[in-house]
Formats: sequence, C-alpha cells, structure tokens
Amino acid sequence: MATETRTSDFVVFDHVQKSYDGVSLVVKDLNLTIAKGEFLTMLGPSGSGKTTCLMMLAGFETATNGEIRLDGVNINLVPPHKRGIGMVFQNYALFPHMTVSENLAFPLSVRGMAKPDIKERVSDLLDMVHLSGLEKRYPAQLSGGQQQRVALARALVFEPQLVLMDEPLSALDKQLREQMQIELKRLHRRLGATIIYVTHDQREALTMSDRIAVMNRGRFVQVDTPEALHDNPANSFVARFIGEATLLPVVRVGSHAVRLGDCVLRSARPVPEAAALNLVVQAEKLVVADALTPEMANRLSGTVIETLYQGESVRVFLRLSSGDELNFRLASNQPGRSQLRPPGAAMQLALHPEDTIIVPDAA
Repeated sequence: MATETRTSDFVVFDHVQKSYDGVSLVVKDLNLTIAKGEFLTMLGPSGSGKTTCLMMLAGFETATNGEIRLDGVNINLVPPHKRGIGMVFQNYALFPHMTVSENLAFPLSVRGMAKPDIKERVSDLLDMVHLSGLEKRYPAQLSGGQQQRVALARALVFEPQLVLMDEPLSALDKQLREQMQIELKRLHRRLGATIIYVTHDQREALTMSDRIAVMNRGRFVQVDTPEALHDNPANSFVARFIGEATLLPVVRVGSHAVRLGDCVLRSARPVPEAAALNLVVQAEKLVVADALTPEMANRLSGTVIETLYQGESVRVFLRLSSGDELNFRLASNQPGRSQLRPPGAAMQLALHPEDTIIVPDAA
C-alpha cells in the first residue's frame, strides 16, 4: 500500500465529553485533530481517559457531548462495523477455534471478498508480519509475540483507513516489546496507515510516535512531537511523565533566572510567571563539574548519599545544598565517572543554561 498524502483533519475530536453517570466527566471537552497517515499516541496514567477516547472512536462507547469526525463525517452514531476501523486489543482477542489463516481471513469473508483474493491477501499479510509457515497453527500454539503479530495482521488485512491499538504490547516481555515497537514503526512507514495508539509507557510512545497527546484527568495536557515534549514540557505533569527527570521547586528572580536554595540558576529560556515553579533536571543533561566546565554553566552542589553500580551506568543519589534530593545516572564511560566519591563526599554538577528548564506546576 503506498503512503498517502496527509490531510490535517482526518480524525477530529470536537469538544468531546464522556460521562458514565451523567454527572462526572471521564473525558472533558476534548479537542484534537489527527492527520491522515500519522502515528499518534495517547499517553497517560491509568484512569486518565485515553482508552475511553479510543473506545468512542471505535464506536464501542458513545460521546456524551461533542462530535467525532472521520474523514469529514460525523461518526457519533455510526455502528462500529461500518466505520472501517481496524482494532488491536491488549489481549489480542483472537478466535481460539480458528487457525492463523482463518483468523486473518474472517474480516475479509464477512465483507464478501472472493476466496482466491482472500487467500492472496492473507498470504501477503503473513509474509509482512513474518508468520509465513504458521498458517495452520491455532493461537494456543503460538508464542505471545506471534499472537501479537496475528492480531496486528488481522487489523490490517482489510486495509482499514484507521487502526486503533490499545496497549497491544503490554503483555510481552521487555526484549520482545522493544523488538515489536521497531517492527510497528517500520510497518507504519511501509503502509502509510493512520494509527492511534494508547499506552502508559512513555518510552514506547517516544519510540514510535509522530506526535504524542499527553492526557491527564480527562484532558490533553500537551500534544506535540516526542522531541518537543521532552525538551519543552508544558508543565510539571508532562515533565514528570516524559523522560527521566527530577523536579525541584524554585523561585523566580528574573525573566531568565530562578533561585534554588541559596543558588541562582540562569536559563536561556524565559521563566514562566507562575506562583509555583519547578526546575526540570533531566539526568542525561547533567555532567560532573571540573576545571574544563564552561564558566556560564549552572552549578549544583551537594553531598553524595549513595552510589549504585548498574553495569553500563552508575546511579548517584545526591543531597543538594538546598536540602533537595537528586538522583541521576552517569554512563560508565562518561567523563567524571572516575571522580565519584563515597557517601558523605562533596560533589558538584554542571547544567548548561540551554538545558535549564523551568515549568509551572500542573493545575
């Protein structure tokens, strides 16, 4: 399938709300536009409303207020089987009494496709997801990763205009999950399908997505590219949820400066004017300060509490002079690794003003 030209309003959530009891809103005034061919991930903690959004789009739930449009058409009242949407569930939802090929053929047979065409399409999909030769096996005879591939192939076999995925990799072990993330990304590039993916795993979202919609308490907090979310979080919630960061309370003392304890830190970015602010300390941006550290870099001084050897890195727990605790990892081959001190020793870290991120507290 050739990659299609993207249109910016392929999927639209227009002031969508969802309530199950008529009083409290699980989804609150949701507005989101998704381009054709885009891989968008809804990322958030359990109970944030992301799966409810997916179920409304699939047609298994109905919006209480607002419109959901697909390719310009309001689909609020369109039954699920008429929406032309592929779905991959967390538990795969394969038919246990059907073989692999029968599971894949089922969506095509109910659409009235001719048997020779079904056979050809199933064969193509099996080859695409690296399952050729397993046509006659039943789901119980497959590994978790193989079952996941069958579920994915079944969602793609009728060439849907949109594919929804609800935490499809959560049951897999870490190594297989990371492998499948790469395969899903490659499949997306090859097919050009529009994919909306739900997860609570931020690393998974960062790996695969064109854009990420970070969700909390029924609202989208920030919708942006993975790089922008990591480097320019909108508030403390996004900063905590994206990447490996420690948030420390600071006080604004200028348009580009904050105070942490007795230390003034300079930021290359404008400091927000908010009652409560946090310094976002991203572990990978920290370096051990030495004689070669640029004069302009901010210094964070503290006392080592503990160091933990973790193979490729060492995790350091540091109590800053402000009284806050900071923990971070140093790569084993990173400059400064040999300077690590035992508990109780003094240590000074450097943070460049470009990497000194200040965000307001989440509302």
